[in-house]
Amino acid sequence: THTWQVWAIYMVLAANLSEEQVLKQVCPSCGATQLCNCSSMDLDFIPAGLTDKITTLNLSHNRIKHIRSQDLQQTVNLRVLLLQSNNISSIDEDSFRSLGKLELLDLSNNSLAHVSPAWFGHLFSLQHLHLQGNAYRDLGESSPFSSLRNLSSLHLGNRRFSTIRRGNFEGIELLDKLWIDGGNLRQYEPGSFKSIKKVNHMIVDIRSINVFSAIVRDLLHSVTWLELRKIPFSIPAEMQLLRVLSLSFAQKISLKEALLTDATVPEIVSILEDMPKLVEVEMIDCRLMGTGQWQIQIQANQSQTLRVLTIEKLSIEEFYLFTDLQAVEGLLSLLTKVTVRNTKVFLVPCSLSRRLLSLEYLDLSANLLGDQSLEHSACQGGWPSLQALNLSQNSLSDLEMTGKSLSRLRQLILLDISQNNFGEIPDVCEWPKHLKYLNLSSTQIPKLTTCIPLTLEVLDVSANNLKEFGLQLPFLKELYLAKNQLKTLPGAAPIPNLVAMSIRRNKLNSFSREEFEAFKKMELLDASDNNFICSCEFVSFIQHQAGMAQVLVGWPDKYICDSPLAVRGTQVGAVHPSLMECHRSLVVSLICVLVFLVILVLVAVGYKYHVVWYLRMTWAWLQAKRKPKRAPAKDICYDAFVSYSENDSDWVENIMVRELEQACPPFRLCLHKRDFVPGKWIVDNIIDSIEKSHKTLFVLSEHFVQSEWCKYELDFSHFRLFDENNDAAILVLLEPIQSKAIPKRFCKLRKIMNTKTYLEWP
Repeated sequence: THTWQVWAIYMVLAANLSEEQVLKQVCPSCGATQLCNCSSMDLDFIPAGLTDKITTLNLSHNRIKHIRSQDLQQTVNLRVLLLQSNNISSIDEDSFRSLGKLELLDLSNNSLAHVSPAWFGHLFSLQHLHLQGNAYRDLGESSPFSSLRNLSSLHLGNRRFSTIRRGNFEGIELLDKLWIDGGNLRQYEPGSFKSIKKVNHMIVDIRSINVFSAIVRDLLHSVTWLELRKIPFSIPAEMQLLRVLSLSFAQKISLKEALLTDATVPEIVSILEDMPKLVEVEMIDCRLMGTGQWQIQIQANQSQTLRVLTIEKLSIEEFYLFTDLQAVEGLLSLLTKVTVRNTKVFLVPCSLSRRLLSLEYLDLSANLLGDQSLEHSACQGGWPSLQALNLSQNSLSDLEMTGKSLSRLRQLILLDISQNNFGEIPDVCEWPKHLKYLNLSSTQIPKLTTCIPLTLEVLDVSANNLKEFGLQLPFLKELYLAKNQLKTLPGAAPIPNLVAMSIRRNKLNSFSREEFEAFKKMELLDASDNNFICSCEFVSFIQHQAGMAQVLVGWPDKYICDSPLAVRGTQVGAVHPSLMECHRSLVVSLICVLVFLVILVLVAVGYKYHVVWYLRMTWAWLQAKRKPKRAPAKDICYDAFVSYSENDSDWVENIMVRELEQACPPFRLCLHKRDFVPGKWIVDNIIDSIEKSHKTLFVLSEHFVQSEWCKYELDFSHFRLFDENNDAAILVLLEPIQSKAIPKRFCKLRKIMNTKTYLEWP
């Protein structure tokens, strides 16, 4: 009995070990940590061997079609299960029975045709459930979520989702987020959402105004933030159905990718103004078909609660014809924060600016405001309470005019005019009297002058190609100088109250103890990504400095020094920068010298061993190889091509050529002096002459061996004619030649002279 028990335990352990090995082969990340990432592994099923050690299991982007009861049986400590983007069409009812600790379940973008309550019956800890992008048309007759008492966020719906029934959401009382994708939702039973007492953020993507109206009626007092996506507000007759929205207690309304027209805007404005608790309205990526010529008068009571208005990427096709918004001016006086970003705003009418009596924050970034239009927008009496203004990424170009236009804003404290193209900066400018924060980064200013106001506490002039900083700013606490061309730290005397400075990505190579200690109140200095030369004095100074909360010097951007100084958890004193980090210029110079020497040696070796000659010959030979091995008979023009040295021309021309060309029958010879084509490359002339001749006659002598062009001719004959294994080459020894005098690279010539008959003179 004891033996059988041991054997059974052994078999179980062996089986478990085998499954774990298989799991590691399928998902290498599993086993080592609590995170098991099997995403995008082309899996057709959930792998075996999953254990209770795993808390996060990612099986997304595979081809899983079915989840079986035993697949997740051992993963009792699982907190996160990601199954999105598979082909799951069926799930056994007790597949998730052991997942009592599961907090997030993602089944989105699969092929589930129905949602079963049995799946979620034991998921008592589930907080986040994603079911969107499947194939179900409804949620069944009852509530699939009745046992999910801790559910916090729910995302459901798909293109086929068409029906919501009463009771589908029984058991859910509180939700942080409810997202419904109901583009084709056509049937909604009133009261279906009545059981939900509170929803902090509800996202609705529904085309039917009738269905949307019915949903809002059920959630009048439940939703805090209502986000409407892709809803077309284009039919005036349907706007009456939205009147119920004016009774909602929602504090924030967001419209995303909505369609508005001149005919529907007045009714929407009226509805929003009547909402009793509305604080914020947001419009993102919406389209307005019209020019602001409202077809009916906007009749609305000014909201006493609305304070925040955000408009981003509002598309108005004929924006240049848009009106001055006189119809809504009276509704905006209580707004405290307005953002109109990336909407092609080129002017804010002065009358509208004067109506914004309570406005404290205004963001007009990424628009088309110019110097003249800004002067009109910030007119006398406009924006009287404004404290923060963002005009970055506009079309401003005159800094003096910009400052003068904004000097009327008596309460302005913060000004961002970055990413405009100012270029030149004057010596004197007017600014708001209480301005404390100024952002002039990326404005193409070449230098800083006394135009910068003395009242500043924070100044950002990053990315401006500045080469020096010598301004007197007695109240300045933060200074941002990154991405410039500074070679030294700014002087401390003109900025005595500086607490933090960023001088990253400049051209600093060192700074002295005196320069550093002059900043009495400095708490943070970021000087990383510079060209520091870590001399003994500089390293010692950085390692032993005190009285500063944090210094970032970087060799390069590597050492983060705190007090006591540490490098990513290691004491700076224990860190020894490499030679490259300390002496970059010296190392680069040495490398350049070594590279030059190597090139010089290669050139010398190449010259001695005729490397260039070999390369040129190889190229010519490759060209010759591409031609037919034998020229057609009609292209043969000569009986022989004569290859000889110029020093042997007297014998060749007066004796050999005369004898052969006056013979009976006469031979037609090809001589380079007489028959080469003028203007043609010599190598091409040689190749063509050899190919157009029956034979190649070499007049060998000591002069021949020393001649460069004779070598070419011999080589081409060697490459082209000898490769054909024929007797096209005829050798004539004009004088005895030592075998050592024949270049070793002409091995076939040596072989022929040793094995075949050649002629000797006389």
